[in-house]
Amino acid sequence: MTIAVKPFSTFEDYLAFEDASETKHEYVNGEIRGMSGARDEHVTVSGNVLSLLRAALRGGPCRVYQSDMKVKVVTTGNVFYPDVVVTCDAADRESKLFKTSPKLIVEVLSDSTAAYDRGDKFAEYQKLPSLEEYVLIEPLRRRVECFRRQSDGLWIYVSFDETAARVIFSSLAFEAAMDDIYEDVEISGQQPAASSQ
Repeated sequence: MTIAVKPFSTFEDYLAFEDASETKHEYVNGEIRGMSGARDEHVTVSGNVLSLLRAALRGGPCRVYQSDMKVKVVTTGNVFYPDVVVTCDAADRESKLFKTSPKLIVEVLSDSTAAYDRGDKFAEYQKLPSLEEYVLIEPLRRRVECFRRQSDGLWIYVSFDETAARVIFSSLAFEAAMDDIYEDVEISGQQPAASSQ
């Protein structure tokens, strides 16, 4: 997971620290927290999702970013690095260091971060008024979970498991084959998925 490397810093201190750092850090409740590396399956799944979304959204108003782009929760000042983030907000295109108005956030789970991604981090992301959908992907088994914000502000849960042929991100009217999300990922007892395209 993450550990605090520099407690009780200002946001400006954090940006300066991060600019000079060779590794990534999140900024949570005044603490600069170092991030650990990811497994092959994690990186492959997030890369697949990024590629699929970029191809689907190319030429439109939305932009897709990988795990090197920060998302700032304005109301708390906390900063995170989602695995994949999509923003369709014109103001976000002007902000080069971080985005504040994501429409979709995707996190690929790991044993050390799953509880945090489902709990405190999701609670933070819910404070983003623009966020319409939060997606959690299991990299070691075929399961994609979507939390979708409704017009009344409540969130509903939709899950796609190994029996699902396709996955839908309703916030973007995006649909992809489960095989494409897990392309080149070795899941215990299964052959790596080949692209359906």
